Amino acid sequence: MKVGMGLRNMGDVADRDTLTDCAQAADSAGIDSLWVFDHVAIPPDEAEGSGGLYLDPLATLAYVAGCTRRIGLGTGVLVVPYRPPLITAKWLATIQQLSDNRLLIGAAPGWMEAEFTALGVDRRSRGRITDETLDFIHRCFSDDHNSANGQPFLFRPRPPRPPIFVGGDGEHAIERALKLGDGWIPIGKKPEELQPVIADYRQRAAAAGKADPEIVTFSRLNTDDLGEAEATIAGFAAAGVDRLVWICPYKSADHCHSELDKMQPLVAGQGASA
Repeated sequence: MKVGMGLRNMGDVADRDTLTDCAQAADSAGIDSLWVFDHVAIPPDEAEGSGGLYLDPLATLAYVAGCTRRIGLGTGVLVVPYRPPLITAKWLATIQQLSDNRLLIGAAPGWMEAEFTALGVDRRSRGRITDETLDFIHRCFSDDHNSANGQPFLFRPRPPRPPIFVGGDGEHAIERALKLGDGWIPIGKKPEELQPVIADYRQRAAAAGKADPEIVTFSRLNTDDLGEAEATIAGFAAAGVDRLVWICPYKSADHCHSELDKMQPLVAGQGASA
């Protein structure tokens, strides 16, 4: 089991110094990967906890790539319909190039109606847009020579394509993960709920001739009781999860350091991720 951590790119702790300090501390502590979150236009009545302040996830990871050494850099998750396909592919290729291939793409269609409205994107089309964009990303990373809207272009830089983990629950998410992903990100499910679904997903991937997919999920961990935290990690591992992203609700850089110190026995020796 690889243990990652949510890097808080929202709220009062999403300032330059705290972000840098926490990212570098996690890198030094042996955390496998850092994951950031995606909101672009939080409505006032949904702003509790963040004050509506969210750093863009791709800009954040580009910055974090430059101030860390080995830790994986994940989007948990990138809301695919929010951004034009070619711009998204260019961002991903740039981060992958500058991070020395540490990027991990969590991707999903999204859900917040207010953000789709603010962006002028038809929420009813989010599944189709997601599929078309992920297919386009695959094509961009497979060949320097590509085209969009009838216009040929060179897609460079073209580093190795980052793994794509499709987020979401239900059959539609599994089908998208089988077709367009390297793995799946289920959210908010307990290990006993996940185990049969993951087993079925892996069987279907094998039947389709695909490589064994990776499963990523997110959970809080009780850092005041390492036995309980270890049992939580073990439970997800037994269910078939490969990467557990620890949601650490730190309130300052010092608090983040303290939480990482508590987790050290459980994350030491993980090594480089991606």
